[in-house]
Amino acid sequence: MAKERILVVDDEEDILELVRFHLAREGYQLTLAATGEEALKKAKRETFDLVVLDLMLPGLDGLEVAKALKADARTKSVPIVMLTAKGEDADVVSGLEIGADDYITKPFSPRVLTARVKAVLRRRSTATPDDTKIITIYELEIHPGRRTVLAGGEAVDLTYTEFQLLSVLARRPGWVFTRSQIVDAVRGSDYPVTDRSVDVQVVGLRKKLGAYGDYIETVRGVGYRFKEKP
Repeated sequence: MAKERILVVDDEEDILELVRFHLAREGYQLTLAATGEEALKKAKRETFDLVVLDLMLPGLDGLEVAKALKADARTKSVPIVMLTAKGEDADVVSGLEIGADDYITKPFSPRVLTARVKAVLRRRSTATPDDTKIITIYELEIHPGRRTVLAGGEAVDLTYTEFQLLSVLARRPGWVFTRSQIVDAVRGSDYPVTDRSVDVQVVGLRKKLGAYGDYIETVRGVGYRFKEKP
């Protein structure tokens, strides 16, 4: 069976070659683009299973490319892994809010890149028994099978990771999850864990939920929990 097709977008030739070399070794089919404009043209002509996208592109930057991909019905569901040299929460959160599924800060280890790519592709095709059980708590209605969320009757557009994070916490109100436990539940135990990666996802999720984001409580020095009903 043919491996998944991946579009890699970066204006640095050495980064493109590094990513191409290591992902090709895993059997993935790679298409390269050096600009945002070139990436969008290729995304219209071909079908991809994943996009690895640098945020700091000349001309049309990575955030604009991500917006365009998510606005197009053909590419809306294609997951995006961002590459960022800045390593600042604001840039990462902006990308996640647009709909990116993950991010990697430059310089990065090829092993980490490969692990992230595998995790994103794997979780899209993996279903669990909980996928059919609707979660209802406070004024939130979470439909795992359809991957939809209603907050006060209004639909909330979440990325895959944000949805999984909300589902994990909401299934066990009052239960304290460490950051490592959250990563294991959302992405799998082979995912490289950092406190910051979980914190950034929580920031984005809270913002999208608005007032309902207050139900996600920070347990200082430990992790997070979903507020338990009195």
